[in-house]
Amino acid sequence: GVMLWQRRDDIRARAALAATVLGTSVLALALLGRSPGWHPELRVIVIVAGLAAAGLLIVGNRFGSRVVVAAAVAALVATLTAPLAYSIQTASTAQNGAIPSAGPAVVGARGPGGGRFGRFGGPGGFPGAPPTGQNVLPGTAGGNAFPQFPGLQSVQGQGALPSLGTQAVRGGGPGPGGLLRGSDPSKAMVALLQRDASHYTWVAAAVGSNSASGYQLASGDPVMAIGGFNGSDPSPTLEQFQRYVRDGKIHWFIGGGGGFGGQMGGSRSSSQIAQWVQGNFTARTVDGVTLYDLTAG
Repeated sequence: GVMLWQRRDDIRARAALAATVLGTSVLALALLGRSPGWHPELRVIVIVAGLAAAGLLIVGNRFGSRVVVAAAVAALVATLTAPLAYSIQTASTAQNGAIPSAGPAVVGARGPGGGRFGRFGGPGGFPGAPPTGQNVLPGTAGGNAFPQFPGLQSVQGQGALPSLGTQAVRGGGPGPGGLLRGSDPSKAMVALLQRDASHYTWVAAAVGSNSASGYQLASGDPVMAIGGFNGSDPSPTLEQFQRYVRDGKIHWFIGGGGGFGGQMGGSRSSSQIAQWVQGNFTARTVDGVTLYDLTAG
């Protein structure tokens, strides 16, 4: 752009600039059209500015310096309005989870970035996802369609995958988090984790790094992410975890949330750990989150 602008006395440079600005405007128009309900006036601004800039660039400085300035301003408006609007929208929208979305919701898209609920939105979000109101498995409305994946919670009238889009990516209330959504601990939970925190290497352990993340950030104390990002890595093993508990290095085990837990490839260590904790320690609930005191018993 700079090189062509410096050579704007040459009709070939002006033509190249005009074609570039107009092409950028058309592309922006197409991308903005994927979110038709989001500030439709932007599409009008972009295409009008693009056409005006292209015409003024072709004319060049034949009608004086004001035309040149007008062409430059129109070109900047045509090329920068859409990305600027997307940037502002993204920066002003709260993001929570492992796959944040850029820009407004996109209609009819598939895969990451698509779906009307965000990255993994209902119809079209997950390839092969059922339409809203249809469950993934029979009889799962209001329950968990995949009990081995605590993060894929189903809600009334929706299957597990549409719920993953609405709750795992943008927003979602307080809770243990899940495969794509970070945990959001309450004040009571944070206070409980911070109590006698200096006595332990880890104040708590949770399956998956997204579940562990919110507790560690809120408390400022170490929280073990069992199984790594999605809970499928063999770190720690059941034997290692039992040794940590025996040595008094972990205070709490946080139930719920988590990731795949080794059920979809990888290690089953996190599932074995969770089952061992549930079978040997007493559960208690704090603001809807299930906890096990690993120092008791």
